[in-house]
Amino acid sequence: MPKDFERRKGMSSTVLITGVAGGIGSATAKVFRREGWQVVGVDKQSLGSESSNVDWFVQSDVSQEAGWQQIYEEVNQKVGRLDGLVNNAAIQICKPLVETTPEEWDSVMAVNVRSAYLGVRQMYSLLQAAEGAIVNVSSVHAVATSANIGAYAASKGAMLALTRSLAIELAPAVRVNAVLPGAVNTEMLRAGLGRGSLQENNLDVLIKKIGERHLMGRVGDPGEIGETIYFMVNGKQSGFITGQSVVVDGGAMARLSTE
Repeated sequence: MPKDFERRKGMSSTVLITGVAGGIGSATAKVFRREGWQVVGVDKQSLGSESSNVDWFVQSDVSQEAGWQQIYEEVNQKVGRLDGLVNNAAIQICKPLVETTPEEWDSVMAVNVRSAYLGVRQMYSLLQAAEGAIVNVSSVHAVATSANIGAYAASKGAMLALTRSLAIELAPAVRVNAVLPGAVNTEMLRAGLGRGSLQENNLDVLIKKIGERHLMGRVGDPGEIGETIYFMVNGKQSGFITGQSVVVDGGAMARLSTE
């Protein structure tokens, strides 16, 4: 825990970000820290060099109820409220659905969807006390997808339905929205590039080629997604927005695939 935590305690709002060790998670944590928020980072993996982006880190499996009980106890003891919850933890399996094993399917659903349900269920009282906000990090694959990524696409589509349901059930105390990133330069994108129609041994060249297909002429930066998530959590900026899905994809979905 950084030395200035006690100084910051009580002076700022608190956000909890799952999957904080990943590209979008760490970038989002950095944005909130920059804006003076206390950041609780959660990930199954160790945080490593990104530890400076959080006020304290909880290494926990958010697909399991016991993990969320541990997280709740820590947050309740240290701050007693939660102004924002960012459900960002995700895994991706790139293979045809008919070759995806039931165990792989269940794993994707557990990390990508079950974790969000468990998180909201466990942290609701702290969010309600703060009249906070929830952002579920979905994906453009929830609405327009490609081959060999079916389990991931299904999980991200489920997050959209979950977002709408939660927005109805938790209003007006807690706002709930979703952010749908497109192609963002992260390790997950790089790991999954082999499934696409473009073939190139050099990942940087391949990312450049993919970027050229976007209206903005490039793929996204994790920090751009972090800025959008911050906007959707911050009630001073988005206090009248709930139940919505914001696509951040560089214009990729604006063009007909038949062109």
